[in-house]
Amino acid sequence: MNDTEKPADTPSEEEDFGDPRTYDPDFKGPVSNRSCTDVLCCMIFLLCIVGYIVLGLVAWVHGDPRRAAYPTDSQGHFCGQKGTPNENKTILFYFNLLRCTSPSVLLNLQCPTTQICVSKCPEKFLTYVEMQLLYTKDKSHWEDYRQFCKNTAKPVKSLTQLLLDDDCPTAIFPSKPFLQRCFPDFSTKNGTLTIGSQIVFQDGNGGTRSVIELGAANGINKLLDAKSLGLKVFEDYATTWYWILIGLMIAMVLSWIFLILLRFIAGCLFWVFMIGVIGIIGYGIWHCYQQYTNLQEHPRSVLTVYDIGIQTNISMYFELQQTWFTLMIILCIIEVIVILMLIFLRNRIRVAIILLKEGSKAIGYVPSTLVYPALTFILLSICICYWVVTAVFLATSGVPVYKVIAPEGHCIHENQTCDPEIFNTTEIAKACPGALCNFAFYGGKSLYHQYIPTFHVYNLFVFLWLINFVIALGQCALAGAFATYYWAMKKPDDIPRYPLFTAFGRAIRYHTGSLAFGSLIIALIQMFKIVLEYLDHRLKRTENTLSKFLQCCLRCCFWCLENAIKFLNRNAYIMIAIYGRNFCRSAKDAFNLLMRNVLKVAVTDEVTYFVLFLGKILVAGSIGVLAFLFFTQRLPVIAQGPASLNYYWVPLLTVILGSYLIAHGFFSVYAMCVETIFICFLEDLERNDGSTARPYYVSQPLLKIFQEENLQTKQQ
Repeated sequence: MNDTEKPADTPSEEEDFGDPRTYDPDFKGPVSNRSCTDVLCCMIFLLCIVGYIVLGLVAWVHGDPRRAAYPTDSQGHFCGQKGTPNENKTILFYFNLLRCTSPSVLLNLQCPTTQICVSKCPEKFLTYVEMQLLYTKDKSHWEDYRQFCKNTAKPVKSLTQLLLDDDCPTAIFPSKPFLQRCFPDFSTKNGTLTIGSQIVFQDGNGGTRSVIELGAANGINKLLDAKSLGLKVFEDYATTWYWILIGLMIAMVLSWIFLILLRFIAGCLFWVFMIGVIGIIGYGIWHCYQQYTNLQEHPRSVLTVYDIGIQTNISMYFELQQTWFTLMIILCIIEVIVILMLIFLRNRIRVAIILLKEGSKAIGYVPSTLVYPALTFILLSICICYWVVTAVFLATSGVPVYKVIAPEGHCIHENQTCDPEIFNTTEIAKACPGALCNFAFYGGKSLYHQYIPTFHVYNLFVFLWLINFVIALGQCALAGAFATYYWAMKKPDDIPRYPLFTAFGRAIRYHTGSLAFGSLIIALIQMFKIVLEYLDHRLKRTENTLSKFLQCCLRCCFWCLENAIKFLNRNAYIMIAIYGRNFCRSAKDAFNLLMRNVLKVAVTDEVTYFVLFLGKILVAGSIGVLAFLFFTQRLPVIAQGPASLNYYWVPLLTVILGSYLIAHGFFSVYAMCVETIFICFLEDLERNDGSTARPYYVSQPLLKIFQEENLQTKQQ
């Protein structure tokens, strides 16, 4: 072969085989003779990954996750750490929890009181003065009290000397461990908040304090309700976890069955979808009406949501007529919308059904594509775990930093850095009697510690980039496999072996840069959205209406931009899988192709996604109805459900959400298949004319429908 000759599979520089006016007789599907695309972006992406790995190693060297797992006392020692004097002292105890209710805690993010590690929390009321009186009669009282004091504490100090030395708490009260910290043992008695059945207690300084004052918040009762709700939810999960797994397995099998049936009876199954969805919504309307009529006999049911306010006991809302009436109205509106859409989109539904049949055939010939979401899940899990671990090590990097804390709040040196070893001999201790040098946080003054906030931002950005890259890789690999199916003239004889593996290898070998380019754009948009959310959180208390309006507008614009870019990227990945061009060229070709067929794309594509969405709803709804009948003891024929549930909606919602996510995983592959076939079909119509020399690759039923539409358009 001389220098002017080229292989048949390699197009010349002047040839544009994506141009609809050009016919390439040698084109038989995804181009096999490719070259690397977007090399510069690929190099930047690999450098970012290398930097990400280096950052993780550096954070691993400097960080200590024990600082996040164990509470830390005022000296910076871990509570419960093995091999230390605090090994058996796993709980953090506050000398004066009343000081933690000061507004300065919100500013300084630290409680201005001494904190020590203890093995258990106090179980009774006792002041230091009372202990001294009892100590004269029985020495054991000091042994019980000293476990909540420093090692240097003595039982014969005066109250004034005790406050200066800060060796012991002035009083202890019944507490229980929560998050490895001693908190007051709050309870309610006849609707009144108490601690150890008492409403008031001695604070150890000669004064009397109330429980509400110790609680520091009017929302203690709500906290108790929330804690009780959390415990009940945990109990329900512990009772029903295996039934939840069985329900999710049934959802997986049901999703498989639906995908298999779509290959043979897509039209019939579509109307089963419609009838099923309409029937489920209708059952919901009937159930809401039944509950509404049954509650008419209860006088309290006439109360409104505004009358009872915000309640942590969700079941209270289901005892109101207003709740069931509102749900019934919402379901009726949804029912009407679904029926109207079926009436006005009936012609386009025919196209969607044909595309669904073609998608079923493609998945039937390339069944390995249904397993690919498992690989995506594994890669995403690795990215998420690495991000979380790196963030934890970064957050726990540094050495203990101690700050001056003034319990009384009158010290000009407050929040200054101090050394606890020599603090009592410094001028600060003399200028501010009663001031403490307590552990504040972990940090440092080195270059690494100064850039930790920047490393957190880098960790988040690369995480978003990797997440979007994994998704893009899956879309490109699936598109390559399904494009190979479409451009095979004789199916399945002309389909090469292992099309998914081949497409995945091409995407990794040649188009890592292009996929990184597309995912970089999405990652940048998502970073901007996170910055907006951060600014919104910081400016939440401002009364500037204009700034809030601008934030809402920007949030909406970025949401629209993100979804538009995702749609364009998905089609660009299809063009990359077929022709092997760079990202910008593929995005331009995909955009031009979509614009030349904007009506077909706008209606057919959305109707197809609507059909698949209904499939997800039917899977989740079917499992949801089955779970509802099972967990409410209305299905004793098949199996006896758990009878000791606090809230049946806990496992019910879990099963419904899990079933929807499982169905989404299966149907996302199906959606990519349909979209790839549709893009290939549009390319096929522009490349070929149906003659013997330039035959169509599309199936006859799909071609017939579009020919009928074109004929009707010309007649009109």
